[in-house]
Amino acid sequence: MSAMRFFALTSAMLPLAFMFFISPLPAAAAEKDVIVEQRHANSSTKQRLDQLFSQLKRERDPDKASSIANEIRMEWNDSGSATVNLLMQWADKAIEEKRNPAALDFLDEAIALKPDYAESWNRRATLNFVMGNYRKSMSDIEHVLDIEPRHFGALSGMAAILSNSGNDQLTLKAWERFLDIYPAERTAQEQVNTLAEKLAGNRT
Repeated sequence: MSAMRFFALTSAMLPLAFMFFISPLPAAAAEKDVIVEQRHANSSTKQRLDQLFSQLKRERDPDKASSIANEIRMEWNDSGSATVNLLMQWADKAIEEKRNPAALDFLDEAIALKPDYAESWNRRATLNFVMGNYRKSMSDIEHVLDIEPRHFGALSGMAAILSNSGNDQLTLKAWERFLDIYPAERTAQEQVNTLAEKLAGNRT
């Protein structure tokens, strides 16, 4: 399975998580390795994200919510730095070609150049997960959430790692945090219901 589409929770669960975990690059940027000057992150970008997250929290239609979530991902994909954007393109290409050490190098460099850019941490968290480095993945997720606490992709990644560890209580909390941001996501709703029922059954 491509690392760009790899989030879907353990068996039934592991596939959802990394669908959100990795935010695909805009098609035009992903097609060729060129430096294209992007708009810099500024107050208008923050205002745009705030508006989108407000819409996402209010929206109850799953399809409309998915469209809003995709708009958020597009905003996240622009680091505001042409150099970092290019490094991210190279990392994605290396991941697709299963050149994981090269991808890690590109992501490490992107993080060093712009440590406040959440998506470079998020992409590295996903790659570490794919490589089985769950502790490193969780550390990267924590950096993502420090920068952007509303990052539903990172929260789904956290839920996947906690689920793999068998910690149902913390997995449920991660999914509840996810739904507080993105309440219309059906698979997350199902995970919360399943885990809540399981934990309730364990207490009886």
